[in-house]
Order: sequence, then structure tokens, then C-alpha cells
Amino acid sequence: MSIVETAKQAAQGLMQGAMEKLVPLAPDSWIPGGRPDPLIAHKHGLIGTPVSRLDGALKVKGEATFSAEFRFDHMAYAALAYATIPRGRITAVDSGAAEVAPGVVLVMTHLNAPRMNKPGVFGSSPTAVGPADLPILQDDRIHWNGQPIACVLAETQEQADHAASLVRFTYDEEPSTTSLAGAKANGIEQGLFMGQPLLNEIGDAKAALATAAHVVDQVYRTPRHNHNAIEPHAATIAWVDGELVIHDASQMVTAQAQTIGEVFDLDLHQVHLTSPYVGGGFGSKGLWDHQIIGAAAAKLAQRPVRIALSREGVYRVVGGRSLTEQRVAIGATADGAFEALIHTGLSVMTPHNNMPEPFILGTRTAYACPNITLQVEIARMNMLANTFMRAPGEAVGTFALECAIDELAADLGMDPVELRIRNEPDKDPTSGLSFSSRHIVDAWLSGAERFGWADRSAVLGGRRDGEWQVGMGCATGTYPYYRMPGAQARITLARDGDTVRAKIEVAAAEMGMGTSTTTAIVAAERLALPMDRIEVGYGDASIPGAIMAGGSQQTAAIGAAVIAAQNALVGELLKLAGNDSPLAGLSADEVGSEDGGLAKRDDPARRESYASILTRAQRDSVTVTEAASQPLELMHWSMHSHSAIFCEVHVNAVTGETRVSRILGSFDCGRILNPKTARSQFRGGIIMGLGMALMEETQFDERSGRIMNPSLAEYHIPVHLDVPDIDVIWTDIADPHTPMGAHGIGEIGITGVAAAVANAVYNATGKRVRDLPITLDKLM
Repeated sequence: MSIVETAKQAAQGLMQGAMEKLVPLAPDSWIPGGRPDPLIAHKHGLIGTPVSRLDGALKVKGEATFSAEFRFDHMAYAALAYATIPRGRITAVDSGAAEVAPGVVLVMTHLNAPRMNKPGVFGSSPTAVGPADLPILQDDRIHWNGQPIACVLAETQEQADHAASLVRFTYDEEPSTTSLAGAKANGIEQGLFMGQPLLNEIGDAKAALATAAHVVDQVYRTPRHNHNAIEPHAATIAWVDGELVIHDASQMVTAQAQTIGEVFDLDLHQVHLTSPYVGGGFGSKGLWDHQIIGAAAAKLAQRPVRIALSREGVYRVVGGRSLTEQRVAIGATADGAFEALIHTGLSVMTPHNNMPEPFILGTRTAYACPNITLQVEIARMNMLANTFMRAPGEAVGTFALECAIDELAADLGMDPVELRIRNEPDKDPTSGLSFSSRHIVDAWLSGAERFGWADRSAVLGGRRDGEWQVGMGCATGTYPYYRMPGAQARITLARDGDTVRAKIEVAAAEMGMGTSTTTAIVAAERLALPMDRIEVGYGDASIPGAIMAGGSQQTAAIGAAVIAAQNALVGELLKLAGNDSPLAGLSADEVGSEDGGLAKRDDPARRESYASILTRAQRDSVTVTEAASQPLELMHWSMHSHSAIFCEVHVNAVTGETRVSRILGSFDCGRILNPKTARSQFRGGIIMGLGMALMEETQFDERSGRIMNPSLAEYHIPVHLDVPDIDVIWTDIADPHTPMGAHGIGEIGITGVAAAVANAVYNATGKRVRDLPITLDKLM
């Protein structure tokens, strides 16, 4: 019997048990009134079909304006100078040579910078998004090696860069903690994520581990990672009549505008922040020191400022992923049932921020086990504040967990896919909630069959292609469904004769994932209008509401807001229709959008077009703004996206070179709204996972606390020749408890990839690599 057939038999029993234990709830509790989302039961034909990106042509033609391409009259250009010690004080500044350099407008340091408040650090309030609770250019203190300590403005970028190199600083260096050993020696503390302890204890995992028939107990390490979006961080800034205008690259437009406003004692309406296009973010395109420094310099010089970080500047100013040390211990019975699961370890933070790497998040819901201990502790180090990086926690946590499961499968002599399916939970192991939708077994089975998993050699090093050793590995991935509160949408329906167009405005961000396209698809479905009559506005702090492009939650948040606004629009249109309309006397619950108008749900003959309603009311347009309902679904269900990753590698027996020859991602993420952009999202995440597995590592000098490879020449990421054939499939089973039946897909692609590669390397060579990245020296 093949592994696929064996797994199918096991899965049938598991899924039957899961269905029996699902507790009915008021259907679709996220919708006011509990009505099911019509987009799940009925489509006009757009959702689920491939739609090209609305902004694609603009970007290809160079007509999309990014943050460093906006212009103001009399604009000055900024360059930063950075500290070269990890901790201490600036005792003297010599800016004389810089001030007389050609084209220089201003040299700003802590000695002459305007007085500013500290930015609210992320997590300190619902709207604060600052990277740390440190004042910026307000005192002589140095907190990390690379901290910006001076800003030079000049007439050209080249002049500013030259002048910044002329500023000289004298320091009084103070004792610092820049090594992991030193950080541990100073003491460790319980890690918090979003204000909650990263700690789960169920049963007695230590005792169960001690008596288990089969045990794996290993330590896995992941290094620091830095962000390397195609577009370096930049902002174009001006003060206009006492108000602040910022054209930025931001994933969190409204919250960022509010946090910057508080720094300068401005209300939100006095900060006009736009971010129409973002050239990659992955968690990093938020508020850092450079935007605040640029705004302060513009205020001091009374001139607009463009501040664009160099690639090295990104490494000095913008945080990335912190290192981790993780212990994973699993105890299992002779037939592979988990009895104990321990996933604990350490992450590193600065003394001034709130972002440990929460590597246990995925483990909380991954496998059934009666005894579980999960914990993240932190040590503190004088370094650049770390931040979100694609799938924070899950990306590195699944590396440790899924490698340990592969090790257990080897100890049991069991196929790794079969072991995972055998321990599939029928409810959330840590919260006890039922899953809103979980079809990972389907993803495993379809992925194994399509990839040809049955051809995997059970003998280590059993396949050769000349001097290349060939192996296969797999891993699962998970990422939670989020829908943050505060989302709003504004819909304006306007007529031009018999033609009606709609403008949908959401306070969202677009950083390359196709947000505007998906929003247009959802709006077209809800309004029953063709796509070419839909306009989407976004990336502007003046739009009501707040939606962050992070946590793979933006699509759900936008969808819920658009649905709420469309429902409100129906009510408003029924009022405008009046007593002479075929819709007279009907309530909003009885009416749906059909073919450019409204119709009674159970009697389509009673309909009227939008143009007719507006004409009857003598109106050219109607506008509604509505907030999405609170995300109550998260209170009732355990909600996640899932993946099954399959990987084949070739490892050179002579040199240790590792090449990923092919990889397949089989995903369970609810309904896929736009297959064209979804496939790209999945592939992008997988490519980022390949970099994490094989090459990405921030070289951190523990003597000085300085990042030593701040460029793409020295910090390696995958290029075209590193990327193999990537196959992507999905279940496309709608979750009935989410807007549109969809889950997030932005971060699930990376999770599990590094483990799948490492497990394939083991299958090819017999060598376990528990310390990323998998470099030549570890395989020689």
C-alpha cells in the first residue's frame, strides 16, 4: 500500500472525528445579523478567476510614483551619518567641513534639531507604530552601532552624501552588551507578543517525555535576518501651512501618520501621509528614524526634503528578524502518536522595543498532543531594534518544529507525511476551540501525489545523479487568520447618464501583493458592476479607517469593510428609490445587487438600476462610509492558513553545494480570490524561504555590535539561478466563518520551506543541519 493510500485511510477516521466534534455556532457571526456572506454561496463570476493587476501596466511603464519620486519645488536632499559605537555619549561634533561643503543647506544634529516627542513604540497603544521608545536626535545618547546621529541637507543627493561623510564625532563609549553570551549572563525574561506572554502549558510535558517510547530532543538555531526590499526606504516630506505632508513607503498608513503627528504635536488631520506604491515591505515598511529626521530637517530648513536611505542605510536604521535558539523535544508512542511536545527557547531584543521572535505561535495549533509546553524567553542586547519580518515567529519556528518531526519519523522508521497526518488534531490543542476550516490533510494528500512523494528513497543517500546526492523532504506550515478592528470603507456611486461607476476607498496599503486588484474584485462582486467601472482609492491617511498591510490580514479586513459599506449603500439607495420604485417597501435584507442595480432576492423581476434610482432621486452620486463589524469570529474559532511543502535537493558529494531542484507548495487558505496574484504571493514566499534555508544571514560583530555585511553583495538572497521550478496548488475550500471565505496568504508561503529543504538535505546525505543557513561547511 502506498503512503498516499495509507494516509487516506488514516485521514478518513481523523476527518470523521473532527466533523462530529464541530460545535454549531450562529452562522458567520462576523456579519451583522448572522447572515451568510452571499459571495460564498453565489458569484457574479469574478472571485476565483485570474485577474491581472490593475497597477501592473503603470509599474511596467514607469508611471507608478514611488515615495522617492515625488517632487516639491526647492526640494533639498538628505543624507545621514551613523554612530560607530554600540553604546555611550557623543562628547563633541565637528561639522565645520560639512557646513562649507558645496551645496550644503543644513547640518542637523542633536545640538540644533527641533524639540520632538518620543514616538510611541509599537504595542504601547492601539495606534503606536514606533520602532523603539527612544527620542530621536534629542540628546547625546548612543543606543546602537548604526544609530543615525546627524542629517545633512544639500541641493543634490551627491552633495549631501559627500558632506555627511565629513561630519566628525567624538564619543565617550560605555559598557555594552553585544554578544549572545553576555545577554544571557545579564538575565533572561518572559517574552511577550502583542502584550500576551509567549507561554503555554498543558499537562506535564516533562514527565510524559521521560516515559515516551521514542524521543527527539534537539536545539535548533536561526540567525539574524535583514530586510532587503527592492525599494530602499525613502520619504518625500514638506511642511505646508503648518501641516505635514509625507509621501512615504508604508504598510501602516493611518497609524504611522498618527504616530508621526504625536511626535510633532499634530492631530491626525494635520498629517497628510500618502503611500500609493510600496516596492516590497515584508514587515519593514513602517515608521523608522529616517521619516522623523526628514520631517525635523524640513521644518528646520523650511524646505521640502527627500530622504532616501542607501542600501547600507537600510541595514543601519531598519530592523529585521532576531536570532533564535530553540529546543524542540517530542515524545511519541511506538505507533507515532505524540505524548509530549516541548518547544522552548530564546530570542533577543533591544532594551527599547517590543518585538521578540514569537517562534512558538505555529506550534500552538499544529499537532494533537495531551502534554504541551511552549515558551519564548528573551535576552536583551544593544543593537538595532528588531521588527516584523515575513511570518514572524512561524517562519523560524516551523524550521525547528518540522525538522524535529522529521527526526522523529526517522527514529520511528515511519514516512514523515504519515507521521504528520497521524497527529492531526481535531480541535485546537492549546485553546480547545474548534477549527473554523482545516483541510491540511487534503493538502498533504494532493501535494504528495502531485510531487511524486512515493519516489522518495527511504534509504539515506539512496539516490545519486553522478556526484550529486538527491533527496526529498517535506514540512508543514501554518499562519493564523487575523482581522484587525478599525477597518472602514467609503463607497461613492456616481452616474454619468445611464452609466454608473463606483469608487471604493479604504485606508489600506499596496506593497506589491495586488491589494487594489482584489479590492476591486470584491467590490465588483458586491455591487454587481463590471471591473472597468470600479475605481479603488487607498494608501492615504485622509481616508477613514485604519488597515495595516501586515499579519496577512488586509484582504479580510478590506473585504469586511467593503461588505459593511455595500450593505449600508443598499439601505441608502432604498431610501432614495422612494415609493414609486419597484423596490418600494423592501428592506435591505430582502435586496441584493444584480446587474448594475438592486433586485429582490427571491423575485428578480422587482429590480431597478443604480442609474434609475439616482435619476429618480435627482442625485448625481451617493456616498456611504461604514466600519466593518468587530472580528468576533476569532472568539469562536481557531482560524489558520495551512501548507504542505515538498522539496527535492541535489547536494554535491565533493563540494557540499546544495541546489534545490524543485519545490511544491500545497496550500489550504480558504477561498482563493484571485488565482493570478495568489500564485505569485505563494511563489514569492517560497523563494524567501529558500533564501532563509540556504544563504540569508546577517553577520553581526559581537565585539562592536555592528552589522558587517550591509549590502546585497555580502548579504546573499536568491537570484534567478537559485530558484527552481516552483509548483503551487491549493484546496480552494471556502471558510464559512470569514468574509468571502478567504484566509490570508501573504505569509504562509515562507513557513515550512526552510525545514523542507533541511529535511531533503538529510534524506540526500544523512547529515542533519540544525543551524541555519545550510552552507557548504556544514555539509563537507
